[in-house]
Amino acid sequence: MRSHPRGGGRREELAPVVPVFDLQRQYAEIRSEVEAALSAILARGSFILGEEVSAFEREFAEWCGTAHAVGVASGTDALRLALTASGIGPGDEVITVSHTAVATVAAVHLAGASPVFVDVDPFRCTLDPARLEAAITPQTRAIVPVHLYGCPADLAPILDIAARRGLTVIEDCAQAHGARYRDRGVGSWGRAGAFSFYPTKNLGAFGDAGAVVTDDAAVAARLRMLREYGWRERYVSTARGINSRLDELQAGILRVKLRRLGAWSRRRADLAARYAEALAGSGVALPRAPADCSHAFHLYVVRHSRRDSLRAFLAGRGIGSLVHYPVPVHLQPAYRSPDFTEGALPESEKAAREVLSLPFFPELTDAEVWAVCEAVREWAAGRPQHHATG
Repeated sequence: MRSHPRGGGRREELAPVVPVFDLQRQYAEIRSEVEAALSAILARGSFILGEEVSAFEREFAEWCGTAHAVGVASGTDALRLALTASGIGPGDEVITVSHTAVATVAAVHLAGASPVFVDVDPFRCTLDPARLEAAITPQTRAIVPVHLYGCPADLAPILDIAARRGLTVIEDCAQAHGARYRDRGVGSWGRAGAFSFYPTKNLGAFGDAGAVVTDDAAVAARLRMLREYGWRERYVSTARGINSRLDELQAGILRVKLRRLGAWSRRRADLAARYAEALAGSGVALPRAPADCSHAFHLYVVRHSRRDSLRAFLAGRGIGSLVHYPVPVHLQPAYRSPDFTEGALPESEKAAREVLSLPFFPELTDAEVWAVCEAVREWAAGRPQHHATG
């Protein structure tokens, strides 16, 4: 415990430091399994696209409910290559959202296409289907809905519009491992789904890694070719591919973690329920799972118009927090355009001002959740309820 002086020289104890993430706790739980997996791979001496990658691809495809999974070097490459393998490239427009990790939009550009932004709906913080059709032009070829924070986008109307307009849907599932929309897992609805295994994801590697899942055998075959220089046979490129291979060591780690992902997902749901119960009526807007979805709770994101004040207050209590994401992509210097100036996407811009990610990971203790909630309620006690949004 830490302490600090307060009025009259009296000393009061602060709550223990509560981190936003703590990967060391997870590693302590799985260390022996990870070390055994890595030792076996090192002993085999095969490190690129070997039996661990093949096994992980089979297991992850089965877990996602798809016919194929193709491992790649990062989540950004997963989305980029999914677009390319689906025939999206220079001269094409791809509709997506601005309230997302910049990787979503970077992948569109890396595929040679141009992003077109649609605002988010304030309930899910995902692509608003009601605004989608107005954004379609003769150059539109694809839609990339982002399942943000673990909450699935409203896929049914998006897929309906895409089918009527002849557009490809590629799901950005980077934050949604295990999320379900209606009766199926995310990633299984569009032509392909792109996953990231960045270390802090629900299923995280010990570095960068990613995968694309699909039921389309032709897309899967093209992905396998594009991830390795466009080779159909070694050293002969039949397409202009790149080097984006999931290596054996990361695949071995991911196989260990995949076996525990179900239990970790249940713990995330339990933690989210604890937060919801303890923060009910606090005046801070809480995330809610839509009735037709199973939320993966990659992050626990609350909203308030005085977000920065709340964040500073939590920091003073030794409690970590993060903002996902402080600047919408359309307002970032690298991605500004005359078509999307400030005010163009009001819900996205409002979310960027209000969202705050509280400490959230499966190894977080109930006592730590309670400490966070006590601090939030203490801060909120003097704030008008109408400041909460979302």
